[in-house]
Amino acid sequence: MTISRFLIILLFLSFSAFYPQETRADFLLLRSKYENLQKNDSTAFIYLNPFIAKAKKEADFVRLTEAYKYAVYFSPSDYRKLSYADSTIYAALKSKDNMLISDSYLGKGIFYYFNLKKFEPALIEYLKAHEYSKDIKNDYLRQKIIYHLGVVKSYLGFYQEALDLFGESSTYFEMKSKEEGHPNQIFNLKKGYYNSLHQMVICYRNLKKYDIADSLVDKGLKELNNTNEFLLERSYLLKCRGISAYNHHNYEGSIQDLNSAQKEILKSKDFSWLSVVYYYLGKNYMVGNEHKGLLYFEKVDSIFNKQKFIFPEVRRAYEDLIYYYAERKDIKKQLYYTNQLLKVDNQIGKDYTYLSSKIHREYDTKSLLESKKELERISFIRMVSTLICIVLAILFLIFAAIRYHKEQNIKFKYLLLQDRLNHDQYEAFIIDSQETEPGVLKTILPEELYQELDQKLRIFEMRNEFIQKGLTLGILAVKMNTNTYYLSAFINENKKKNFKAYINDLRITYITHLLNSERKYLHYTIEALAEESGISTRQHFSKLFYDANGIRPKDFIRKRKEELRID
Repeated sequence: MTISRFLIILLFLSFSAFYPQETRADFLLLRSKYENLQKNDSTAFIYLNPFIAKAKKEADFVRLTEAYKYAVYFSPSDYRKLSYADSTIYAALKSKDNMLISDSYLGKGIFYYFNLKKFEPALIEYLKAHEYSKDIKNDYLRQKIIYHLGVVKSYLGFYQEALDLFGESSTYFEMKSKEEGHPNQIFNLKKGYYNSLHQMVICYRNLKKYDIADSLVDKGLKELNNTNEFLLERSYLLKCRGISAYNHHNYEGSIQDLNSAQKEILKSKDFSWLSVVYYYLGKNYMVGNEHKGLLYFEKVDSIFNKQKFIFPEVRRAYEDLIYYYAERKDIKKQLYYTNQLLKVDNQIGKDYTYLSSKIHREYDTKSLLESKKELERISFIRMVSTLICIVLAILFLIFAAIRYHKEQNIKFKYLLLQDRLNHDQYEAFIIDSQETEPGVLKTILPEELYQELDQKLRIFEMRNEFIQKGLTLGILAVKMNTNTYYLSAFINENKKKNFKAYINDLRITYITHLLNSERKYLHYTIEALAEESGISTRQHFSKLFYDANGIRPKDFIRKRKEELRID
């Protein structure tokens, strides 16, 4: 039998007593329309809406209460469920039947508890249900209310009060389950008994009466080992035995029980107890397999993020995570779980007002906020430091790229210059005068004077007289027994440059050859090289050298030393 079908039968049975025999056929027909539908299946409203309308029209509040109760079951929206739960109470109050009223308040309380995890509103509804149930003849409903009252009181931390309620409900369910009755009713009674047993174990454990808790677990599991029913209830008890095994340092046995419990609890989507299973699996594995333990703690956090609910005992997972990452100086994760623990404490404060003040905390809110502030400060410093490092790394890479490109360019220019020097292209480019066709004069100079100046300049170049400091056009003209006009015209015509450029080129050519051919000049300073070539300043020398050769003198010297392997 499917769960949905079983719940539908229960809903039907709870209302069948209110109708005369001739109307029950209508309920059987109605049930046949939706008995195979799943919970939250809105297609059921195809049949429910006409039923609600008919019940309203006839002011039949018993039928209207039943219809609204079904509406709560089939509505997929929590908002609509709550609205229908209120409508159920309204119709029940109109019926003036205490059993219907009590059952309606119970339904709303169950919705608050299971769907919204709002325990205090659930408790208020349960108390109303309990008040209306005092004079009813339906003992099962009254004990069901008592059970749910106990659940909320237990979750809120009133364990002794809850234990008294569970003791009463468990006694009733156990006794009635052994009597003759319909199989569905017996099943429901046994289910109530095992759930009561589970809740009693929780209370005894929180009251530190571990021996009694363990004995109840053993009792329940012994009874359930011989049946294939009540798999979820068996899983809850296995979960309790797994927790007890952990507390007794029986980690292997604890893991086995918790893993066995995990499947059915996950299947039922009871994420609150699933987070407890994950927490204790994490605690077990942290003893010998920290990586796996952390994965289970992260599952606890994942459930909290999705469900916005957590049991107080699971809170310790966050303290363990903070401690673990603090030891490893992982500021990012330490800060994340510190923030998560603040959220957890805030949620616990809302859900467990009484219990919140009694929870043992390694980290209270004040220390957590201080820790968060410090972690954020450290995180900010690390972020800034990281950004600075990234910027510096980028700048370094840019600088290295520029330097590499520059060095490659220097190497290229050096090799180009060496190629010219080695193939006698360098002198020809600078020193040789322009060839003149025989008998053709390029200027108005007399041919005899032209030939004389040509010869004298060749001797001037060969003797390196151009390195004389302070050499001017006038001084050279006097040396050559001519005037500045003729000498300038000859140089302009034959060298394709003015006198100053001509002398500078001769000097740079001269010093370049010396640097390339005689090692001693490679050890000269730039000032000494300028002096040697007749150039007045080092700055002017460097500029002229670069303009002529495409490479600075210091770079040429460095590359030449590298080539000759001179330190």
